[in-house]
Amino acid sequence: MAGDPDILTDFVIPPNLSASNITSSFFTYTGLRTISTASTFNVTKVSMSEFAALNGQSISYAVLQYPGGTANPPHVHPRSAELLLLIQGSLEVGFVDTTNKLYTQTIEAGDIFVFPKGLVHFQYNADSNTFAAALSAFGSANAGTSSVPKALFANDIDDEALAVSFMTDVATIQKLKAGLASKP
Repeated sequence: MAGDPDILTDFVIPPNLSASNITSSFFTYTGLRTISTASTFNVTKVSMSEFAALNGQSISYAVLQYPGGTANPPHVHPRSAELLLLIQGSLEVGFVDTTNKLYTQTIEAGDIFVFPKGLVHFQYNADSNTFAAALSAFGSANAGTSSVPKALFANDIDDEALAVSFMTDVATIQKLKAGLASKP
């Protein structure tokens, strides 16, 4: 079974530090103190990349902000399930299992929803006038994220191959790619 490797010590000391340099501040992450209300969908990760003390601990977090009418597009976390706690507002959430069955739910502040490991899932704030916020926990220090729209349309996959795969025309594929292109 794949997952974060077990460690043989209490915690992992980064290569640039020695045990004598580790203090309680190593185990404290202060990066969420300065979060301000976002005007577009925003994710603030707290994974091993941002917080070295998570290495070997098999856990990470993310703060998600959804202004009215925004979405966290369909995506997958290849190395972890996601446990989402809605703190404010309401969201339409869902995932698609390996039999192509869609599971959706409207959740309210205080509700928790689990997205199984490796399955395509999304969140959408359908209320254009209300802000929503959530905290997600992951069972990995580095859950990984692969955005489905970007994986398919923000790369060099041949337009004709995508058109055949989606039973559409090249012009439609090019329009989708243009919508995901980086804006100058």
